[in-house]
Amino acid sequence: MSPPTEQIRVDEGLWTAVDRYINDLLVPHDPALDSALKASAAAGLPEIQVAPNQGKLLNMLARMLGARAILEIGTLGGYSTIWLGRALPKDGRLITLEADPKHAEVARSNIARAGLAEIVEVRLGPALETLPKIAAERRLPFDLIFIDADKANIPEYFTWSLELSRPGSLIIVDNVVRGGAVIEPKSEDASVQGVRKFFSMLAAEPRVTGTAIQTVGIKGYDGLAIALVNLPK
Repeated sequence: MSPPTEQIRVDEGLWTAVDRYINDLLVPHDPALDSALKASAAAGLPEIQVAPNQGKLLNMLARMLGARAILEIGTLGGYSTIWLGRALPKDGRLITLEADPKHAEVARSNIARAGLAEIVEVRLGPALETLPKIAAERRLPFDLIFIDADKANIPEYFTWSLELSRPGSLIIVDNVVRGGAVIEPKSEDASVQGVRKFFSMLAAEPRVTGTAIQTVGIKGYDGLAIALVNLPK
């Protein structure tokens, strides 16, 4: 008989092993995605992109929504961008925002190699400067918005996401547990305080229904929040 779950010692090594088991079975190697990771590493980009199984989750959520327009805040090397872009129809569009010129250059190359250059637009510049410009363009709202940028500004990104979404849109925010530090009200970490302010906003915002889950795996201990923009009553 197996021991009760609470008696099983769970550590980061086990999380990583389980992630590898899941990825080997359910997320087979893909040339474009593998190349994106290799090119990003060769360029010295930080290895903070989503895990393969998390990328596939983003892809599946976008497909379940029938998304035609996606906004990503924080591109890095374009790994999650490729996952999201592949969920779109041929006439879909994805705008991804990146503040770092080097990251944007690597991402554009990775996105083109994946055959998504006609669908994905990488916009260079601080997101808080780019988002008002997107709003001023008066395009159709985004069906899915993925926030994976600097955590101190998540509250502002969330505010803009509400402006740029529609009833039924999903807003997904990554890295919201911060290794458990999110429960520390006196933390001096600006990222932790940014996440805590976002959670307070999410709890009080009547336009959305939100939740969050903790995650473990090859990216360590963290979590993500999901907000569904409510349909009119």
